[in-house]
Amino acid sequence: MKYVLTGLLSLIIHLATAQVIINITAVPSNTPVTDDIYIAGSFNGWDPGAASAKLTKISVDLYTITLGSGSGTIEFKFTRGSWEKGECKADGSFQPNRTFTYGNGETLNLTIAGWDDLLNGSGNSSTALPNVSVMDDSFFMPQLNRSRKIWLYLPDDYTTSLSKYYPVIYMQDGQNVFDDSTSYAGEWEVDETLHQLQVNGNYGAIVVAIENGGIYRLDEYSPYKHPTYGGGQGDEYCDFIVNTLKPYVDANYRTLAQREFTAIAGSSMGGLISYYAGLKYPDVFSMIGVFSPSFWFNDSIYTYAGDHPKTQEMKYYFTAGRYESVEMVPDIKSMYDTLYSGGYTDAEMDTVIKNDGQHSEWFWAREFPFCFEWWFNGTIINIADPAPDSIFSIHPNPAQQQIHLVSKYPMKKISVEVYDIRGQKIMEKNQSFSKDLDISKLKNGVYYLKVNDGTRVYSKIFEVMK
Repeated sequence: MKYVLTGLLSLIIHLATAQVIINITAVPSNTPVTDDIYIAGSFNGWDPGAASAKLTKISVDLYTITLGSGSGTIEFKFTRGSWEKGECKADGSFQPNRTFTYGNGETLNLTIAGWDDLLNGSGNSSTALPNVSVMDDSFFMPQLNRSRKIWLYLPDDYTTSLSKYYPVIYMQDGQNVFDDSTSYAGEWEVDETLHQLQVNGNYGAIVVAIENGGIYRLDEYSPYKHPTYGGGQGDEYCDFIVNTLKPYVDANYRTLAQREFTAIAGSSMGGLISYYAGLKYPDVFSMIGVFSPSFWFNDSIYTYAGDHPKTQEMKYYFTAGRYESVEMVPDIKSMYDTLYSGGYTDAEMDTVIKNDGQHSEWFWAREFPFCFEWWFNGTIINIADPAPDSIFSIHPNPAQQQIHLVSKYPMKKISVEVYDIRGQKIMEKNQSFSKDLDISKLKNGVYYLKVNDGTRVYSKIFEVMK
């Protein structure tokens, strides 16, 4: 690395008039001389190649950019135009977000130690669990005429409980959901969280994580345009999830496809588009995770929320740091009030504001387990399935008038309990063993069956569809 004279830095600083100047005073020696360097952060939607965020090159080792006035703390990293070409530490390991707090001086002099793509992954190994995979490296999005990498997490018992079906969570910024080595701002540790919950008896869930499109991120994550940052392709993006991606996932994996078992979540701009998807498609999603949302991007989101009052029961989970920005908490409160005016109850909206919360993956990773457990609290998903699938089964499923019970072990007398989606017991019978159970009085929906023969407890999810 080479370092420039401090006199040249001083000249740049004195000529500037904005509130903060960021200078890069040294770059790795293998930095391609024709590559530009960009700054991406919480102030520009983490766009890795925005033209307005390109640093001015003064010499081979000196780059500078002047940011506009602001308040609070911003987070950022440097790239060479994409997250595949993001900065890392000298040994190739993950570079945490850099920060700057307005009011703590006007200049930052920084160095870049390494680039992810030029260190051959040295020290930058995957942190994802074995049951995380790339579902498709280039999944076509017909609504937007482009392709996207899709990540997939399958529960621990997915390959052994072959008659078991699972709820699904669709998440934005898929690079950051499971793996430090692919993230640009740290990971959410969603795979570790769901694994540990399942070890503790949770039913399990599938997660579909959609990578953001880099230069298309702001466009896709807002249905409305911003005069500076873009936007306006959010409808097409939501349509892609609902009409292309979800049908594919439901057709190829054992999902509980009903809205009661389908969630969508994201942070920042990803929180904005996840919230919008819930408003637009309440017949598809019933659980929405809104982490530090960018409601500031366009006030039209409030109008849209006001124009879409409650039609079905939902669960909105809002969380943010109290001091992330001046507008964050007031914006969430305003949206809460808008939903309340539209008929949603306090029980359907959980708002968690943390004093130490930041606009950062580590914060969202910490809060995700609380969101997940709140979504499914009091539902059949929290009831553990104690019996192997090969021992006890039911059919048909879905059913109309009755279900047929099949067991490999002889049963003389059994107790039968049926629960609705919210975990409320709606049927209970003690009887001599019969292979048929009358369900003719049940309404269409998803139910949970428990059968106890005195020595074993068998449990299955079934659907009534008349």
